[in-house]
Amino acid sequence: MIKTEKEYQAIVERVEELLQNPDHIDNHETKGYIELNILSDLVADYEEHYYPVKKPSLVEVIKLRMTEMGLNQKRLSELLGISTSRVSEYLNGKSEPTLKVARAISVKLNIDASIVLGV
Repeated sequence: MIKTEKEYQAIVERVEELLQNPDHIDNHETKGYIELNILSDLVADYEEHYYPVKKPSLVEVIKLRMTEMGLNQKRLSELLGISTSRVSEYLNGKSEPTLKVARAISVKLNIDASIVLGV
C-alpha cells in the first residue's frame, strides 16, 4: 500500500521505467512483468483513493457531444425541438431539462440515460 505522495511519485517513475521495455509488458515470465503488474495495482489503488475520477456533469457531456457533432446552440435546439434560450439555460446550469427533453438528449445525442438523469 502506498502511504505518501512521495512514495506514489517514486513508484510512478518506476512504472514508467518498466514500461520502456516491451518484455515487461508481454512476457509473463520476466521479473519486470511481475513488478510492473504489482506496482501498477498499487498505483491504481492509490489513485482511486486520492484522485477519484468524478462523473462528468450533464452540461459537460452535452458540450462535448456538441463539439463532436459540430453543433451550435441553434442547431442543438432544432435537433431537440426546443428554443435556443432553453438550450442556453441548460448549458448555463440555470434550469434542468424536462423528462421529455432529457429523453431527446439521451436519444439524439447518444448520451447514456444515467448521465442525463443524474443517477
